[in-house]
Amino acid sequence: MAFGIKRDELVKWKQDIDKGKIAFLTHYWVDERFSQMKTVTKVGALNINQLYKWGSQYGLKKEWIHIRKDGYSHYDLIGHTQIEILEAEGLTEHIKRFDLN
Repeated sequence: MAFGIKRDELVKWKQDIDKGKIAFLTHYWVDERFSQMKTVTKVGALNINQLYKWGSQYGLKKEWIHIRKDGYSHYDLIGHTQIEILEAEGLTEHIKRFDLN
């Protein structure tokens, strides 16, 4: 279950993907499988190969991509990997906003 994001943030994430960009969306998240995690960053792209190429620089595997029929396929980043990638991408506002340190 996702929460802690505004509708316009979700709309912008989808618009960026539609424009061919790699897009980032961080939000609070509850999932019994990962009960110790409180946030997730969804990194999406329209082109799966573009997304995989981006992810491979961080050691992410192609099979980890959540492929969606609606065109908003994405990686789900959690934990230490989430923080490392947000820092590397210069997205420190995500880290501050969701108190990830």
